[in-house]
Amino acid sequence: MAIVSGLHQPGDILGNEIELSEQLAVSRSAYREAIRILSAKGLVESRPRTGTRVLPMDRWNLLDSDVLSWFFESEPSPVIVNGLFELRMIIEPAAAALAAVRRSDEELARMRTALEIMERKTLKTEAGQSADRDFHQAVLTATGNPPLVSLASTIGASVRWTTLYKQRKRRLPPDPMPEHWAVFEAIAASDPEGARSAMQALVAHALEQIAGPSGPKSARSVAVARALR
Repeated sequence: MAIVSGLHQPGDILGNEIELSEQLAVSRSAYREAIRILSAKGLVESRPRTGTRVLPMDRWNLLDSDVLSWFFESEPSPVIVNGLFELRMIIEPAAAALAAVRRSDEELARMRTALEIMERKTLKTEAGQSADRDFHQAVLTATGNPPLVSLASTIGASVRWTTLYKQRKRRLPPDPMPEHWAVFEAIAASDPEGARSAMQALVAHALEQIAGPSGPKSARSVAVARALR
């Protein structure tokens, strides 16, 4: 969290192992394991004699669910928030169009079940938020495209954290269900262009919920939301 929030800047050298393990009240072996994990995620690099250095953001695995969670534990950069919505807009409308022509009855049933739970529990509950993620992941799964399906956890994490961020900003939409049902109905009707358009509207509207005065850099967010339409 200190790295992704900018407290430790790229190029900074972290303290030595003994000092930091004592500060964090963990064993040296636990500290080494933590550094190994951060290295695998691209946040740091350890070298003999020079120590552990913080790497620039372009080396980080920004699609890793842990890295995303660390961003959103504090106040995420507007670049990250807007970037996640741009990523979703690139992937999800195309995925919805593919799902409309490739989905099975079982996959459609999973989408319906997720939306019914989401509608009943609402996005204010963990169960509702989980159902929201399940719906978006089910759409990707229904594409039948293995590389796209492999992005399901990333898209799911993006949906989760941006939803929590909106909730924190108190800008959750009063009723997100019409847009979700519109995506479902288009996929159920095997209408790829309808599904594409419905998903575009869903993602753009989600960004607009954080594009007001309490959202990140409102002018930029509004511009991005409009461009996504």
